[in-house]
Amino acid sequence: MSALRRIFSFSPDLFDSSHRFETSWLITPWALFFFRAFFSFYTFFVLIFNLIWTGVQPSYGGGPAASLSFSYFTILTYWGLAFYFLFSSIHTLTYARHGTPLLARFPRPLQALHSLLYTTILTYPLLVTIVYWAILYTAWFPTPYPRWTNLSQHAFNSLFALFELVIPRTNRPPWIHLPALILILALYLALAYLTHYTRGVYVYDFLDPGNGRGALTGYVLGIAAGIVVIFLVVQGLVWLRKWATEKKLGREGRFHGGRAKAQGDAELEATRQWEDKP
Repeated sequence: MSALRRIFSFSPDLFDSSHRFETSWLITPWALFFFRAFFSFYTFFVLIFNLIWTGVQPSYGGGPAASLSFSYFTILTYWGLAFYFLFSSIHTLTYARHGTPLLARFPRPLQALHSLLYTTILTYPLLVTIVYWAILYTAWFPTPYPRWTNLSQHAFNSLFALFELVIPRTNRPPWIHLPALILILALYLALAYLTHYTRGVYVYDFLDPGNGRGALTGYVLGIAAGIVVIFLVVQGLVWLRKWATEKKLGREGRFHGGRAKAQGDAELEATRQWEDKP
């Protein structure tokens, strides 16, 4: 019981005491800020442009199609990427300027939600990319607009995720995030069927029970298993990155004002129970 209580409660330790969310083993905090700010600008541009373009183009479905986009898992995860890069760029900017990120001033529940958001943008984009190119993709796009928007949302999304997996100094996602990822997928499934109930359409054909309940069950369980596998792969890759950069290369991070990790109490890190050393 005490072990479960530790898992489902907030750690008494200082959250992210060495500012792993805002620093990199490779680039400066300012460079990390500029990358994240650019990614935020690009993802928001894609989303807003698509809404406007779809809304004013009858051939793309007009306003109803634009509103329906909020029922697509691809689009929702892309909004997640956009907002993550917005928030993380703000936190990185405040750290680069002052040595203390805005995230450090947040209440612990919001800090935990930021950590969960980080885990979602590492895992869901990879799931979207795999499902799209393995199941949904049928033929190459004949015109520039669908080519650009589909590559942005089904290929570049994973590149953004890989950037966040490789470049920052973040720790492995905590295990409690795995059931949270599955729960979010279950909530999305409910949204998809609510959309069918209210709009009369299946946002993804494989969600139609008319294609066979066995096939539907297989798709749902397969996607659930996929997110578990992706989560485990992400865990392993983050561990490998920390081991290679911090243990083998001795690159413990580039901090505010060019400081080394050992300089200043702000850079002293406490290891939580769900974290491990590389």
